[in-house]
Amino acid sequence: MTQPGSLSGRLPEPYGGGSGANLADILERVLDKGIVIAGDIRINLLDIELLTIKLRLVVASVDKAKEMGIDWWEDDPELSSRARRKQLARENRELRERLAALDPASADEIGGPRARREIRDEEAP
Repeated sequence: MTQPGSLSGRLPEPYGGGSGANLADILERVLDKGIVIAGDIRINLLDIELLTIKLRLVVASVDKAKEMGIDWWEDDPELSSRARRKQLARENRELRERLAALDPASADEIGGPRARREIRDEEAP
């Protein structure tokens, strides 16, 4: 029994007292539905705009992001091995074409049927 006016009846429960399940539910809902946080920061001096920063944050699961049309990480060579392989294959093809243009006699060695087959194999997903 708490005495009237005592603080123990008014204090919130300590962390970990059932809040873990609530946090997990909230996180699951946010990732499932997605959330957008937007804000602008403007710095003015005597009615002259010196700086504007626009902040946009989207928090969502990968599946939800793809539904929204956000999939930039799939084409970023720094984040996707498939995108990196495509980039390397394109660079190799361009270099072979440039070498063949500089020295047509070596075109068979550089870009012959075997080399073209290897390029196609590199481009395969």
